[in-house]
Amino acid sequence: MCPTVWFYLAEIYRLQDEHPWPTLSMVADSMGVSLQAASRMIRRMAENGHIEHEPYKGVRLTPEGERIALQVIRRHRILEAYMVTVMGFGWHEVHDMVETMERGVDDRLVDRMDEMAGFPRRCPHGEPIPSKDGVMPALNDGPLSDWPETTAAEVSRVKTHDPDKLQYLQSVNLVPGTPLTVIARSPFNGPVHLECAGERFVIGNELASELYVQAPDGV
Repeated sequence: MCPTVWFYLAEIYRLQDEHPWPTLSMVADSMGVSLQAASRMIRRMAENGHIEHEPYKGVRLTPEGERIALQVIRRHRILEAYMVTVMGFGWHEVHDMVETMERGVDDRLVDRMDEMAGFPRRCPHGEPIPSKDGVMPALNDGPLSDWPETTAAEVSRVKTHDPDKLQYLQSVNLVPGTPLTVIARSPFNGPVHLECAGERFVIGNELASELYVQAPDGV
């Protein structure tokens, strides 16, 4: 199978996290390609039984497509964890680096990296790592922008790979595992007011929507 297909399937899996039937334009935007290029690939994946495609509705992975997608996601997140934990790269650096190198990494090397990184359960951005047999751990979290005021929370994962955003979040310690409380939320999609480690500050609503939190005893 062409490696490009792997990454389409993985991206569709990620999109399904928020959109049960991602549209063609969503897939094209996420992959950074034209609608025509995405359409050709979707037609090919549908013919091979990796996705279901319903015109005017969108696409959805078949069980076989999901199996491949989870393998790709597992490799990517293990490589990110290894590069941060073992090699000392910053969490804002590794996503693009892994995308460049992951196509040529042997599965045996991925297994060794997993071991050397301490068999991580999540990548540096807090995303869960699927098991070798293709099980994605369940999450019970949601965007900080929607979290109830005065309710304790902790950062679960960060759904952005923008290096500037990641460096900022690290500078204010809004990283996975950090406890916080939403003090107030300005109206009309205004900033979110937080208390974290005894300090109070605000972050914009757009960034808050990319920062996912869970109850402190969440798994």
